[in-house]
Amino acid sequence: MKLRVLGILSVLSVLLVIFGSTAILASVSRELTQELQIKRVTALNRFAQVAFDAATAEESAGLQTEMNRYSELYGEGVLIRLQQGTLRSGGLNEDRTDVGDALARANLNLSDTTLAPLQPFGPDSEVLSRSFGSASQVLGEVVLEVDLEAARQKLRERWLIVGLAAAALAAMLLLAASRVTGWVLRPVHRLNSAVTELEATGRTSQLPEDGPPELRELSRSFTTMARTVSNSLESQRQLIADTSHELRNPVGALRLRIDLLQLELQSVRQKDAAAGVLAELEHLEGILEGVLKLAAAEHRASEDAARSPAGPSRGPLGGAQAPIDPYPVLQDETERAEPAARRSGATILLHSAPEPAAHIACNPAELAQMVAELLNNAIKYAPGAHISVAARLREGSVTIEVSDNGPGLSADERAAATGRFWRSPRNRGIRGNGLGMTIVDKLAGANGGRLVLAEASPHGLIARLEFPLAAAGPDAAAGPDPAASPGQVDSND
Repeated sequence: MKLRVLGILSVLSVLLVIFGSTAILASVSRELTQELQIKRVTALNRFAQVAFDAATAEESAGLQTEMNRYSELYGEGVLIRLQQGTLRSGGLNEDRTDVGDALARANLNLSDTTLAPLQPFGPDSEVLSRSFGSASQVLGEVVLEVDLEAARQKLRERWLIVGLAAAALAAMLLLAASRVTGWVLRPVHRLNSAVTELEATGRTSQLPEDGPPELRELSRSFTTMARTVSNSLESQRQLIADTSHELRNPVGALRLRIDLLQLELQSVRQKDAAAGVLAELEHLEGILEGVLKLAAAEHRASEDAARSPAGPSRGPLGGAQAPIDPYPVLQDETERAEPAARRSGATILLHSAPEPAAHIACNPAELAQMVAELLNNAIKYAPGAHISVAARLREGSVTIEVSDNGPGLSADERAAATGRFWRSPRNRGIRGNGLGMTIVDKLAGANGGRLVLAEASPHGLIARLEFPLAAAGPDAAAGPDPAASPGQVDSND
């Protein structure tokens, strides 16, 4: 937008300078032309008067002397045709086409005493002419050559001065246009950044009130609106978290009562009905637990984005998160998931650690939660599958992969998998709340990473957590050794 506005103002400024310069140059040309014309017409009239006197007295010697003196002084030729003959000075003769035409017109009593407007470049000279004689008879003609080079040189010098002044004025106007454009558009750019920040984090800082009055009013209105939206979003998030937390107590009490009721039931049918109620209650507990985790993850993502939308992950107190080696976290979570994997008939393989060690700026507890969610999903939805866990070094990044050779997800399902409460249609019979991938996605974003779901070959699902490579010390900043990395990590891509 700045380029478009600045382009329009620049074109207008240049056109203004061009029009102004053209008017000034035209005025200068007219002034020099009139000045030269007045002087030469005066000389032409004087020669006509002297020639008339000479023709009347039939004595042309004095006239020739004056013509020679004029030509020596001004370097311009004079030609006077009398009835007795033709007088010449300065090399001017009637063989020239323009001189012949001027004599013919003067013989018809038509005077040429007007010079064409001067231009910086053109013919070196022009001729002026007129006749002289009595009221009823033309006694002769006078042709005066006008040297235009000196006047043209003066015109070129003035054109240069005007050109330099125009260039300086154009530069000043362009600079002023740039400053004005920046002054006008600066609030617009701030407003655009604030809208982007509000979309990403649900909050924005107060906009400074500068620029034109209309934009200052717009900044005030946007700040008020953004504050209202932020408060509303925060209230909704807090309401969900508080409601989920408060529901845990009555749900826990209800579970206790159902357990006590089961002890009193006698018939198999009654016990089955109670078991169904208990299963639904456990499903409700899972949803409440998932909602609490999601609220915490969204709050964490919002806080981190508000502090530094494009910067590194932040610690619990707002400081930069210290780099960690993710491999010990993978080891701990793999060990915790192994009993559940054995019960479902699945196997988990943890690949060896990359060399040199990979470090990421991520909260260890949140990384453990993300890996646990991915492992639980693989165990739950790919029973009997082979599950692979690895940390891999790539160019400037660290990828944590949890893959399986189960049924996997289609491309459309992978695109929708991070949505709240989404579950694959073929997994409706498996207990779950559809919040696991959403939580992982939010926590990954809060720690400067991202969740990527891909298809495994020949079938299955690969869940990748991609984080920027962080330096753990002076030697870590150089990154992995390209020659050593591929041989240190097993590949299951």
